[in-house]
Amino acid sequence: MTDITYVPTAEGWLYLAVVLDLYTRRIVGWAMSESLHRQLVIDALQMAIATRQPLPGLLHHSVRGSQYASHDYQALLTKHEMLSSMSRKGNCYDNAPAESFFGTLKTELVFHQSYATRNEARLDIFEYIEVFYNRTRYHSALGYQSPVNYEASVA
Repeated sequence: MTDITYVPTAEGWLYLAVVLDLYTRRIVGWAMSESLHRQLVIDALQMAIATRQPLPGLLHHSVRGSQYASHDYQALLTKHEMLSSMSRKGNCYDNAPAESFFGTLKTELVFHQSYATRNEARLDIFEYIEVFYNRTRYHSALGYQSPVNYEASVA
């Protein structure tokens, strides 16, 4: 499951794209950019592919944004034999887990900061995702384990 959010900085918006493993709630791919260009979501997907090395037939869900519908993005899904699924038009509930992650990120981190630069925000978000969220933060949906610990317990 994937989506994009906006993070305010004094330099302007920083855009964050994430790929979330719905089963483990782990952020397996992410990218940040000053632009909403399709390369942002391609970079996040490429990180997820490198992290997970998915088997053919994986269902990959996104919103209907132009970045996700782009030929380049869809070609990358096809190359790795992933099945593309997109939210229904105007239905935010189809992407609720990604929206929930963004709400958590903003509530626990972003809304408590005033970023002077995009780089400052990038560093803070990197640490939040890779050090805290994936490895430390407990999730009720995972029996109050972190995503990394949950993966280890079901492996």
